[in-house]
Amino acid sequence: MPLHLIKLAVGIRDLDHLTEVQGRRAVKADGGTVVPVYTRRVPKRGDDILAGGSIYWVVKGSVTVRQRVLAIDTGVDEEGEAYCTLGIDAALVPTVPTAHRPFQGWRYLEPAAAPRDLADAGGQGDELPAHLAAELRSLGLL
Repeated sequence: MPLHLIKLAVGIRDLDHLTEVQGRRAVKADGGTVVPVYTRRVPKRGDDILAGGSIYWVVKGSVTVRQRVLAIDTGVDEEGEAYCTLGIDAALVPTVPTAHRPFQGWRYLEPAAAPRDLADAGGQGDELPAHLAAELRSLGLL
């Protein structure tokens, strides 16, 4: 089974805003669109993630969407600091909204703990308009 990552979408208001921000960073590669995500730490279990894993985004205290991880690259910046670039699929896959506490960086997410895709949830957590979902989250109702 693939391993997943979970990360806070810092400064992101809702899924529309995430789409807008990632659209500015997206690049064409191998016939598809890839969005680079920069981080300092390299996942030690990268092979498990590349075997079909996704990055799950926590937006305003709730896991709401995931994107498939396509590549993991490393580099060194101009100050000599190592960094990691995750190449993720530009397609956003909405998940059943699941509350999650804040944390720093990213964490591994075992498949059994990952929220289900909204399309596979059988009506559980029907998708709300982004502005309504954001308002309900701000009120602590989602």
